[in-house]
Amino acid sequence: MTLLPLTLVLGGARSGKSRHAEALVEALPAPWVYIATAQAYDDEMRARIAEHRARRSQDWRTVDAPMALPEALRAAPPGQPVLVDCLTLWLTNLILAERDVSIATGELMAACREAQGPIVLVSNEVGLGIVPENALARRFRDEAGRLHQRLAAQADRVVFMVAGLPMQVK
Repeated sequence: MTLLPLTLVLGGARSGKSRHAEALVEALPAPWVYIATAQAYDDEMRARIAEHRARRSQDWRTVDAPMALPEALRAAPPGQPVLVDCLTLWLTNLILAERDVSIATGELMAACREAQGPIVLVSNEVGLGIVPENALARRFRDEAGRLHQRLAAQADRVVFMVAGLPMQVK
C-alpha cells in the first residue's frame, strides 16, 4: 500500500485510528516524526500518553506541539514521514487557550500544502452523536466538523476507522 502525501484518519474513541495511522507511517522507511498534541492534565491522560509512547519504537522522534502544530510540521525534516496525533486535542487546546481557530486552521492547511514529505493526520469524528447540551461542547463539535471537511477536501486519502477496520472514504 503506497502512502499518499496527505492522509486523514478519522474515527471514534478506541476505533483503532492511532494504530492504523502508525502502521501507515511505519510502512515507509524510518526515521519517522510523531507530533503529539496531548497535554497531561491528569493521571488518566498521563497513562494514555504513556501507552502511546510505549508502543512506538526508537525509530520515532516525538515532538510535543499542543498548539504550535503548523510550526512543528514546517520544522519536520524534508522527506521524513510525519504522524500527527491528534487534531481534536489540538483543537481543544486552541479553544481553551482562546486562540482564533479559523486562523490556526488556515495555518495548518498551509503547512500541510507546503510539506516536504508524507503526513498522516489522526482525528476523532465527534459529529455522529447527539447534539451536546452546552455551548462550548457544541462549538467544539462544529469546529471539529469544519476542520475535518477542510482537511478531507485537501487530503489525498481519507480513512474512517470502525471497530479497528479501515474504511477508505477517499
